[in-house]
Amino acid sequence: MKKKSPSDKSSQKQSPRKKSAPVYTKTSEYLTAEEVKHFQQQLTEKMQEIVGDVNSIEDEALKKSRLDASGDLSSMPIHMADIGTDNYEQEFALNLIDSERKILREITEALQRIEEETYGVCEVTGRGISKARLEARPWARYCIEYAKLVEKGVIRQGDPVPEHVEID
Repeated sequence: MKKKSPSDKSSQKQSPRKKSAPVYTKTSEYLTAEEVKHFQQQLTEKMQEIVGDVNSIEDEALKKSRLDASGDLSSMPIHMADIGTDNYEQEFALNLIDSERKILREITEALQRIEEETYGVCEVTGRGISKARLEARPWARYCIEYAKLVEKGVIRQGDPVPEHVEID
């Protein structure tokens, strides 16, 4: 009777291989029409909300004079500290407007992806973006695994995933 040696391939257990996530080329392969309509509605509502917010912030931040902004009716000279505070508040509001406009741009691009049938599909890996991620951030362009690699600094946003880097 022949003993099996440790180097005998048939006696070694093969480690289970991870199944790779499916790759999609268009939205309908991953999301139903009802889901797409739901996300489209969410994007449209968020866009309207942000536009309203930006308009009201602009109206407040860009008032012509300190008298208009504060409602101060006195004609007393303005203190330097008050001018500094006003400038800080205006700069803060303008930075907020800028970040809101970036989100508006991303929402517009997401709506364009719906039209192009690529919504919900990671722009780099081709994997489906999880529905939970789309619920939280319906303008997401990348799957969570790719976004984590970008956040960790392993790769730059938009760059392909190197072969030596594994994605869960």
